[in-house]
Amino acid sequence: MHRIFSFGEIMLRLKSPAHERFFQSPLLEASFGGGEANVAVSLALFGESSVFITALPENPIGEAAIHELRKYGVDTTYIKKTKGRMGIYFLETGANQRPSNVVYDRDASCISQVKPADFDWSLILRGGTWFHLTGITPALSGTAADTALEAVKQAKNAGLQVSIDLNYRKKLWNYGKKASEVMKNLTCYADVLIANEEDIQHCLDIEAPKVNVTSGELDRSSYRVLAERVKENFPNIKRVAITLRESHSADYNGWSAVMSGIHGWYASRKYEITDIIDRVGGGDSFAAGLIYGLLHFPEDEQKALEFAAAASALKHSIPGDFNLVSLSEVETLLKGDGSGRVQR
Repeated sequence: MHRIFSFGEIMLRLKSPAHERFFQSPLLEASFGGGEANVAVSLALFGESSVFITALPENPIGEAAIHELRKYGVDTTYIKKTKGRMGIYFLETGANQRPSNVVYDRDASCISQVKPADFDWSLILRGGTWFHLTGITPALSGTAADTALEAVKQAKNAGLQVSIDLNYRKKLWNYGKKASEVMKNLTCYADVLIANEEDIQHCLDIEAPKVNVTSGELDRSSYRVLAERVKENFPNIKRVAITLRESHSADYNGWSAVMSGIHGWYASRKYEITDIIDRVGGGDSFAAGLIYGLLHFPEDEQKALEFAAAASALKHSIPGDFNLVSLSEVETLLKGDGSGRVQR
């Protein structure tokens, strides 16, 4: 078992029922989610010692979020309880040609107010194997970005592997700095980078290939060039994994990934997901799968990539942010059984 840390925000998720528009009926479905928290839950369900670090309000809503994480086996020891509020996001699930829509309400949330000195990273990271961060947390505020930078520095000093999922969110970068001004510094400490072409372009100022994600097929060879450009600019990075989503409609996506690894260039199986239940958290489930795969099959990078792609393909079948699948379910899909037949 490996000890894996994730640092970021968990939010209250308020979703309109089924495929309804916001307030088409006077209901919103409440649950919890957020990039790094989603990764932490996935890894705990895979049997890892998964630790989630954040700041939450010292009130019943914050306690409910902690309880939800613990329910899935996540270690919440180092969650900081403070005065303030929890971030919220509202989700309206699209259908056919109508896209999904996310509205954020997370200004001045507890995690956005943290400072580097709020966490004793030398104590927290003791005995750790891996540290994971996304580009969402540094987008929340200048102090959150400073805290994230201190965390990855301390993780590297402690000998942990560091993964960063760039996760560019245009709606969040509002405190006076461009994403690239912040994310380039953070990326200097990453061993593994996870992204799509838009993330790399906006966060690292590296030009992405000209691709049409609404076409039936993406040219994977162009992504090899992009990954090599990333490695040239950031020689500390050992692996660059790029997720490929072909958006035919809100309900139908092609899903696969490629990776420039230590030992070579790899492309995963492509999944045709024709009846998407919930795509939110798909990238996070890929990140968790890749972390698990690289820890358990470090010399078989193809297998690690396939594990990540399979785990994230399954996430599209599950409502909510969390990828509530077991290790055995991912392994079954890896063996080629994607029929969906009832298991008796």
